[in-house]
Amino acid sequence: MESINQKISPMLWFDSQAEEAAKLYTSAFPNSKASRITRYGKEGYEIHGQREGTIMTAELILDGHKFTLLNGGPHFTINPSISFFVTYEDADLIDRIWQTLSEGGSVLMPLDKYPWSPKYGWLQDRYGLSWQIRVGNREDVRGQSIFTSLLFVNEHCGQAEEAINHYTSIFKDSSVTTIKRYGSDQPQEKEGSVMYAQFRLAGQTFSAMDSAMQHAFTFNEGTSLVVTCETQEEVDYYWQKLSEGGDPKAQMCGWLKDKFGVSWQVVPQILSEMLQDPDRNKVENVTRAYLRMKKFDIAELQRAFNGEAVMAT
Repeated sequence: MESINQKISPMLWFDSQAEEAAKLYTSAFPNSKASRITRYGKEGYEIHGQREGTIMTAELILDGHKFTLLNGGPHFTINPSISFFVTYEDADLIDRIWQTLSEGGSVLMPLDKYPWSPKYGWLQDRYGLSWQIRVGNREDVRGQSIFTSLLFVNEHCGQAEEAINHYTSIFKDSSVTTIKRYGSDQPQEKEGSVMYAQFRLAGQTFSAMDSAMQHAFTFNEGTSLVVTCETQEEVDYYWQKLSEGGDPKAQMCGWLKDKFGVSWQVVPQILSEMLQDPDRNKVENVTRAYLRMKKFDIAELQRAFNGEAVMAT
């Protein structure tokens, strides 16, 4: 079992709990496993502060969908601004997933019958990651059992539709599937803003909604969206499009923050392969190079990997 062809995948930021979180998530979902582990080397300690040999990332396949868990230190905390929608037709399976993920966590909406689902619930697991879990028709989500959901709150409330149109203009094989809006009968919300929208990016299902209620969180680097690129042309394209109007101070090591506050990583596929190389000198060389970059430069990474001197990017 391997990952689907997934152009965009979530990365989850942990302090030091990525390995134990990986065990929880792979136990919760059918057909799941940890597929790749990378570890910190001695290079870059002054930046990441992680002891050599400790786990840097754990790549998971959860029922065919790729997630990456990062031990990045205490700098960012996962919050409910980005949650993950889980849809299965089997109510018993939904009960088991709910039981596993809710243990040690907190319930945001109890698992119960609602107008939109015979069984739905919203929880934060013990690590703070939010899951919206429901019994539903898999055809309604194009067969995608797990997908990313964006919640636009506080200063970003009312921007969901603009963000959807922006993202679908950037990625190929993208479209807006449905938009439902708040009406005048919901005075706590902004009339006409997005109550629920489903859309496709690069052939993958996503959802978004606005909420005018006060929340103690907003988008941050705790959950980012990774765009995997095959060529430098792709890296340049997605970096330029996604960073437009965003926060230039949030740009480093392939990370950027867009104009809606959502964090993205634009990453060449070859970097993952380089970091898996058994030659520790090559790994340390390429690590030293990418830690100095904002937008990734594949040619510079390749030169570093080959032991050639590189210039800061």
